[in-house]
Amino acid sequence: MKKISKILYTLASVVFFLGISSCDTEEFLKVDHYSILDANQMFMSDDDAKAGLMGCYDMMLPVAETNGDWGFKPNLFIGGHPTMDTQATGWDKDWNTQNWNPGSPELLSGWKHSYKAITRCNDFLAGLAEAENITPALKTSLDGQARSIRAFFYMWLAKAFGRVPMLATGENYVNTPAKARAETYEEMWDFIIEDLKVAADELEWEPLSGEYGRCTKGFALSYLGEAYMWMAFRVPEKAMENYTLAAAAFKQIIDSGKYELNPSFTTLWDPGAVWTKECIWEEVLDEGSQWNSWSNLTDAHTWHTYFSACPSVGGWGSLYLSWEWWSCYEPGDKRREASGVTGAIKGINPEWKSATNYGYNPYLQQSLSVPDSLNTHYHFYMNGEAAPSIWSLKTWRTCRADWQAMWGPQQIYYKRYSNVLFDYAECLFNLNGEGDATAWGIINDIRDRAFGNTEVGKKDALTATYLPYYQQLAQYYGEDVPDEYPLPFNETTVDVPDAKTYYAQLTSDKGFTSPVWLVALGMERRKEFNTEWCLAQDLIRSGFIEDHITTNYPKGVGVPNTDPGVQDNWHTYRTFDFDIEKMDMPIPTDELLKNPLCDQNNAYK
Repeated sequence: MKKISKILYTLASVVFFLGISSCDTEEFLKVDHYSILDANQMFMSDDDAKAGLMGCYDMMLPVAETNGDWGFKPNLFIGGHPTMDTQATGWDKDWNTQNWNPGSPELLSGWKHSYKAITRCNDFLAGLAEAENITPALKTSLDGQARSIRAFFYMWLAKAFGRVPMLATGENYVNTPAKARAETYEEMWDFIIEDLKVAADELEWEPLSGEYGRCTKGFALSYLGEAYMWMAFRVPEKAMENYTLAAAAFKQIIDSGKYELNPSFTTLWDPGAVWTKECIWEEVLDEGSQWNSWSNLTDAHTWHTYFSACPSVGGWGSLYLSWEWWSCYEPGDKRREASGVTGAIKGINPEWKSATNYGYNPYLQQSLSVPDSLNTHYHFYMNGEAAPSIWSLKTWRTCRADWQAMWGPQQIYYKRYSNVLFDYAECLFNLNGEGDATAWGIINDIRDRAFGNTEVGKKDALTATYLPYYQQLAQYYGEDVPDEYPLPFNETTVDVPDAKTYYAQLTSDKGFTSPVWLVALGMERRKEFNTEWCLAQDLIRSGFIEDHITTNYPKGVGVPNTDPGVQDNWHTYRTFDFDIEKMDMPIPTDELLKNPLCDQNNAYK
């Protein structure tokens, strides 16, 4: 965090030529140099200012200086693994047992990445405030966008670590080499909320110049509402006031008519359409200009596939999904098959055997080909380690992990309209009690989409939009070119169990201690947002995380998954006692050493 420098306005790139005859000449020493102007060059014209802001947006993608893992690690390790619904092997498995620590490299990379982005925003906002050559309307929009980006990264830090140092406009770790964490949660969240309130006033519903990927009023309001909910959680004496403010922010989004649920949950991760009306904020990684070449290879375009795929076909084991998660779905809920694929399990529970995803990735037309020695019953065994034989189809559907096609298009969602709807329902339950009909209606609407009813009558349009990519993929691999989408679309409506009735029974059957409405929201979020980086924080903030872990992953149930001969052991064997204080991640050791004013969270002292 200490080594962040100001945005440099670069007019020319270095070109370096080194030929085999360089020993005979000194020409190889002659290179074009960077032309670097003073930072205020960013504010000499409208075009300069828009170009300068790209240095802030650039941090939404991975960068080499922070290990290039942003958008997978540390996001999955903080937003997914603590729920135990996503799992790992190797050195990543500590993230499923609350054994992360201040030296965990994923924590430091996320910390550095976020503060690098914040520093860029602080420098940009300071210069923009003094700029006299920018058209007023554009200046307003750029201010709102930069504040939105800064708030986005501060929220990631605040949700991950609890209280963090709050660098204000013009501050960075060059001119402010040491700074204490915010003294109170209220102080920290007030800072974030102020940024988002200003941004919501300054931004329009449509992105500047129609350029999707820029922050909008919808972005600002959705994160503003979430920030108020975090304030309610962290400052309980002001909870009702903040739930009211959060609900008002979400209601503006709903009433705007700018957003709606995609007709098919299944298609959300397909390359056929990006920035759909359901998307409020996402990271779009295209397939690159040289799909099957190492040229210009970056982590942003590659490692999602390898992190997510089954190891027997080239994956690396950072992302498995649990049988507790797979088994939580009701029959007919299409979100399960849209989100995961299983190995071919001997003696599998018939209710868990998918007609489309059993030992087979239907998007890639690829058998998992897991030998019996590696896939015995419910767990995949590799090098003496076991993990559930389930892999994500949200991040492993657009490219095989076979090194033939390294570039894989990905959509990494940070905020969908369904996030907003669930958050609004949570506010209404807190404000009005378990009987709130609007909140239950929201849950039922999302469940209606989950069971495929909103696909009915739209098969032709959905097929025309989303099938062509998979036809191209099949041609590349020499497979049969499909004429149907990999997972069939519903053509007739089905009956969907009423959410309140269903979750009242589930609460009783499983012994949850939370109120029925909180169980409903928590379980629906598990089904909707698995592998989307937000799940752990939603469960923490809502107060459901401990009930979820202790009930869905009871301690000591089953047997340790270290013996491939164990029969029918689908449980995740939990040995640790859940510690809610560990849900605030430890401040990285590197930060504590360099910033003497920063202290450690209680669970790690």
